[in-house]
Amino acid sequence: MVTAVLDNPQKISSIDKSGMLNFSIDSPKHYRKAAELAAKIKVNYPKPDNIIVAGLGGSAIGGDLLKDWAKNQLSVPIEVSREYNLPSYAGKKTLALITSYSGDTEETLSSFLDALKRKCMIFCISSGGALIKYAQKHKVPYLQVPSGMPPRAASPYLLAPLLFYLEKAGLVSGVTKELNEAVTLLEKISTENGPQKPSKENLAKTLAQNIGDTVPVVYGFGFYRSVAQRFKQQFNENGKVPAKWEYFPELNHNETVGWRGSWCFSVILIRDKDEPVGIKSRIETTKQIMTQAGLKIFEIQTQGNSTLAKMVSTVVIGDFTSVYLAVLHGVDPTPVEVINHLKNTLEKNGVKEKIIDELEKL
Repeated sequence: MVTAVLDNPQKISSIDKSGMLNFSIDSPKHYRKAAELAAKIKVNYPKPDNIIVAGLGGSAIGGDLLKDWAKNQLSVPIEVSREYNLPSYAGKKTLALITSYSGDTEETLSSFLDALKRKCMIFCISSGGALIKYAQKHKVPYLQVPSGMPPRAASPYLLAPLLFYLEKAGLVSGVTKELNEAVTLLEKISTENGPQKPSKENLAKTLAQNIGDTVPVVYGFGFYRSVAQRFKQQFNENGKVPAKWEYFPELNHNETVGWRGSWCFSVILIRDKDEPVGIKSRIETTKQIMTQAGLKIFEIQTQGNSTLAKMVSTVVIGDFTSVYLAVLHGVDPTPVEVINHLKNTLEKNGVKEKIIDELEKL
């Protein structure tokens, strides 16, 4: 019965009413378009002493992916801030990359205001809203990306500009080559995991079926740390289920102890043919421990040659899986009523209104 649901494209469409699956299917197109937009970015700032990517939720994960991808190239520290204010060290030599897909995220607007007050070097990425309005008012450079998507589905437009910005600033290299490989690989991934491909030949469908009613836990390592984090977020927002993520080797120093009798969880291990010996040994030993604890364990063997291609293609497999998990539970993956209710309730506290008022007066 489970297989029958996912092997019926019409049934998938009837549950996925808003078409969340289409964003995964069309991911090559979106990354290609995002790269074209990002090519227009102009950098007029000097080399920063540090970089802060400020954002929340689907608008912040691009910063995490950027940080993991660039950590072996960047000669300056980079941090992702999910707060109302920037870290205390932020100042004139800080590059503040402000990302809010809607342009109206309360915490991000507050960070933008903070960056203005501290005279940071600021660049904004958004589809519109108050962020673009006040970037224009204060003559802050920005890139406006296409609107009309759920923020979590707009990740190509929030990641690619960050990558290109750092390359244009002379801080990293190889973005175009790696992104071209990623797009080519995504065309393959989208076909292999699309709704027309039967479950027995479809990794994402198989993963969703195996997860079933368990709580998914995703383990990454190295630059797959943020990929595992993205999986968790997509299981939450698309799949409407609790989920968690961790990474090697840190999890071996705490989390491993807690697995005794944890049968309600399933674990997804992100694997790579080029795993360092130390990491590979840890993963294999951890598998043995989890098997003895009765956990369901699944592996994703990553594809591609470049770091970016490996990361992005694995992210999209997670996106597909989260949608199929929602379909299996009979839930439309797109609506996020709880988040919308939270935002509407919080607006009554007047905090956002005060932020906007300060941006007007600054």
